[in-house]
Amino acid sequence: MKPQLHKLPLIRDQSFLFDKLYCRYFDKPWHFHEEYELVLIEQSHGTKFIGDNVSLFNEGELILIGSNIPHLFRNDEEYYQKNGKLRASSIFVHFTEDFLGAGFFDLPEMKAVRKLLDNSHFALQVNGKIRKLVILKLREMAVQPPALRLLSLMEILIRLSEGRELQPLLSNDFVARSRAMKTANNPKDTERIHKVFEFIMKNYKHEIYLQEIAAMLNMSSVSFSRYFKHHTRKTFSEYVTEVRISHACSLLMLDNENISQISYSSGFENLSNFYRHFRKITGIIPKDYKKRFLRS
Repeated sequence: MKPQLHKLPLIRDQSFLFDKLYCRYFDKPWHFHEEYELVLIEQSHGTKFIGDNVSLFNEGELILIGSNIPHLFRNDEEYYQKNGKLRASSIFVHFTEDFLGAGFFDLPEMKAVRKLLDNSHFALQVNGKIRKLVILKLREMAVQPPALRLLSLMEILIRLSEGRELQPLLSNDFVARSRAMKTANNPKDTERIHKVFEFIMKNYKHEIYLQEIAAMLNMSSVSFSRYFKHHTRKTFSEYVTEVRISHACSLLMLDNENISQISYSSGFENLSNFYRHFRKITGIIPKDYKKRFLRS
């Protein structure tokens, strides 16, 4: 399945979309949309998939996602338990390139904001003092009338454009290839690679055979291996392992399973293999990771 194109509804007489979400778990599929997205995770934790980035998310995380970047926030397993009491919530803002009028961000005074929007194609995680300021402003927007809400969004974009604590999440290769694919206007090729990502996200806890995915795309194993590395700059095995380790990291933070159980539930059949890959990717062993990030 390729990422779904979402057409976001705009409220009459408003130039952008502001909303709060409160639910048992985040249920939006792997998707993308034309609008830029500023999202604040207020409650819950799990794994985020943004472009070629696979990493954990936690409460208080703030990210600016550029136009047409596929993304998905998937909560940890305990959020999906029947009759569970855990909840997920977020605040998000969606706005288009021209929500203030065509060419507005090309004005000389908007040069820094223009650069921010260009850089958002790398998906920017907001850290430090600027994160706290933006979070406060987003919460204010929830009770503001439309005109003040618009001014608040402008202030947020200006603040972000001045901040130096913005961490790019996507690789240079991913952004370059996304732009190249967009320029080439090859929807079939785009659908292929996203079909692979979607399959991995649904099946990484189980054994995944390269031959199976190659057949799904009507390709030989050798051709698929070259194709996948060409688009991701990673081997198929490396990418699947990164997804599995990311899931293992989220389980280690919960302190409700031992390391052996976490290894198997993350798709590893061999404990020593799990330790080797975990240390290679995170730089520490699972036991030390658990001590460092264990929730109180």
